Amino acid sequence: MTEQPPISVGIVGATGYAGQELVRLLARHPRTALRAVTASGDTAGPRRLPALARIWDSEVTPYSSTSFDGIDTVFLSVPEALAAALALEHLTAGRRVFDLSGAYRLRDASLRGRFYPNTPDPLPDHTLYALPELARSELPDARLVSCPGCYPAATLLGIGPLAVAGLLEGDVIVDAKSGVSGAGKAPSERTHFSENHGSVAAYGLFAHRHTPEMEQALGLPVTFVPHLVPLDRGLLATIYARVAPGVEAADLTVCYEAAYRHAAFVRLTGDQRLPEIKHVAHTNFCDIGWRLDRTTRRLIVVACIDNLLKGAAGQAVQNFNLAYGFSECDGLL
Repeated sequence: MTEQPPISVGIVGATGYAGQELVRLLARHPRTALRAVTASGDTAGPRRLPALARIWDSEVTPYSSTSFDGIDTVFLSVPEALAAALALEHLTAGRRVFDLSGAYRLRDASLRGRFYPNTPDPLPDHTLYALPELARSELPDARLVSCPGCYPAATLLGIGPLAVAGLLEGDVIVDAKSGVSGAGKAPSERTHFSENHGSVAAYGLFAHRHTPEMEQALGLPVTFVPHLVPLDRGLLATIYARVAPGVEAADLTVCYEAAYRHAAFVRLTGDQRLPEIKHVAHTNFCDIGWRLDRTTRRLIVVACIDNLLKGAAGQAVQNFNLAYGFSECDGLL
């Protein structure tokens, strides 16, 4: 049998945190040929990425001066308005697109217009919002893959199987903490070392754009409170819910084990050990643990990921693997 030739790929937005992780993963991926690595803007000339020396030694070029001829697949790690335009450009050229922005995550046009202006309506054909573990069977037919945000990724992996199985009752509360890299590379007062060091701050109450993304996937009302913590990377989501009458701890275990039996990057700690950020940092794993108070039916789930990998670049590469029929671990383990 003739081995399939490598997929020719390009990255737009390679100088950002998630973009550099994409370069790191795709340059060493056994099934890809990395042909184009560009910045999201055109103000700077060609430059190199010192942190990726000997992994990717070619230049990062301005987007407008880079040819994508012969490239099969493009990864977009750029702001939403630019991603919305570039996705259409590459889809029209016949390329498959994996978008790490929020431009195409919401199906409801009114919500999309509120949280992500300048996104086309209707969504392009064969657009798929895809968390790999929950959409693996649909990925081969998708042409535009919209990758979930980091907070929704942890939340949906943590509580999603229980919601789908009908084991929950009422609202879901998500209390989540993320490192400063989740805010992107552009400097701000919030991410300044002197402002962030030694502090924990809540933000985006009742207005965060990841809330409708979670509600869309869970089919339940969600109260979401994100917090910025003084870490470079990593995300911990503590999720509060109430189980339906008659649901026992054993039912939760059965549900999780069935949902993630074939999930290479989900590690269930159950009620034996609660996950910690340090155990998932710099990996594509999501660790999930939980506790159930049988008397009150209160459930607490803790899910941890690396926000730049399982919450962004690693998740996108995992989606890529499943879309092309490769092992989902290629380039990631």
